[in-house]
Amino acid sequence: MAGIRWPQEDGELSHARVPTTADLISDDDRSVAADSWSIKSDYGSTLDDDQRHVDACDALSAGNFRAASDYSSDKEEPDAEVEPSLLGLQSHWDATYADELANFHEHGLAGEIWFGAEVMDVVASWTKNLCIDIAQGRVHNLVDNVGSESVEQDGKDLSAWSVLDVGTGNGLLLQELAKQGFTDLTGIDYSEGAINLARSLADRDGFTNINFLVDDVLETKLGRQFQLVMDKGTLDAIGLHPDGPIKRMMYWDSVSRLVAPGGILVITSCNSTKDELVQEVDNFNRRRLAASQDHETLKDQEACRDLTFQYVSHVRSYPTFMFGGSEGSRVATVAFLFS
Repeated sequence: MAGIRWPQEDGELSHARVPTTADLISDDDRSVAADSWSIKSDYGSTLDDDQRHVDACDALSAGNFRAASDYSSDKEEPDAEVEPSLLGLQSHWDATYADELANFHEHGLAGEIWFGAEVMDVVASWTKNLCIDIAQGRVHNLVDNVGSESVEQDGKDLSAWSVLDVGTGNGLLLQELAKQGFTDLTGIDYSEGAINLARSLADRDGFTNINFLVDDVLETKLGRQFQLVMDKGTLDAIGLHPDGPIKRMMYWDSVSRLVAPGGILVITSCNSTKDELVQEVDNFNRRRLAASQDHETLKDQEACRDLTFQYVSHVRSYPTFMFGGSEGSRVATVAFLFS
């Protein structure tokens, strides 16, 4: 679940959104998606995740939060609700990576680079510079909130940053981060084929230090936290599942358990603008703070549920265009501090 293919036509003047393929979803796929919450994962019981699904449903029905797309400041009208797509189903990604793994073994091909190689290079270099700036205290109003380990280390020594790529796909983003100087690198994906491909590519290209694991970010079994968590298209794909709104809420709950206090989350999306992601984070923060005040639902006093995500920065170098009097771009990369 590494990301979404976005169109390359030069004449297109709109924020890139994945073409709807809901009409291509078979009854069997819909049945699998509808029953997904009752299936146990390879790692054991999904009881906790079932409860999170129920909690998310309750929040959706009881909350007064508008969809993230309703808040975009660079659009005159809200977008229509994103319809489900094959790209939101694990069966699609399993089939995709089975094909790409076969192509690798037969022809040595790395497979699709989601959003393109240029965007991947920008994300890796921009993230490196952001981490250095944070470590050296050059990001205004954030120094007091960043974890001491990040601030006290040599600003240009990125080896101390633990990095997780959720929905890593073929793992090429982690290879680019390794080239930038990061060394503690982990990639997870719920598709075993993706992980097999990522491992094969890393071994071939000499990045044997990267750790790849089969793990679903919504039901993660990692049991550790990371100073830097990367997402390049995974939230987009989650939103295209038939239960997309619920799963997006679960995504934020899961990611908040993976980002260490004082850590950074970097999201790259072609389905959400910077403002939409900021608003979605704000909605999550309000739900999180409300839950922390309800002692009956606070099951773990050490869960640090008072921590929230704060907007840090976003990539400003992507090409932009004007349409209908508003400025937009095909892709957005946004960083949030968890403190």
